[in-house]
Amino acid sequence: MINGLKILFSALLIWMCYIVISTSLESNLFKQWDFLGSIPWMKATLWDFYTNVIVIFLWVCYKEKSIVLKIVWLVLLVALGSIASCAFVLVQLLRLKQGEGLKELFTKQNT
Repeated sequence: MINGLKILFSALLIWMCYIVISTSLESNLFKQWDFLGSIPWMKATLWDFYTNVIVIFLWVCYKEKSIVLKIVWLVLLVALGSIASCAFVLVQLLRLKQGEGLKELFTKQNT
């Protein structure tokens, strides 16, 4: 199960990096911001995104003891979105010891 999750989150991380990079090369978000900001679904999407950032960041705060790492992850989550989310989960999966599973993934705090 854990190996499957490592593969899944690695694939998601690579896919999201590809999507963001290829979209950035095709279209400049900052040049289109006024138009995009006027679309109601874009506003809803941004609210949805930042709500998810808060949810994931609360888990980060539980998992990480270092205030510096908490701040770094918050900046990454806000700036990179699902790329950072996938990276955080992948890091947590890679930190698991042999024989540890989902319970430890979600509940074990990092030392």
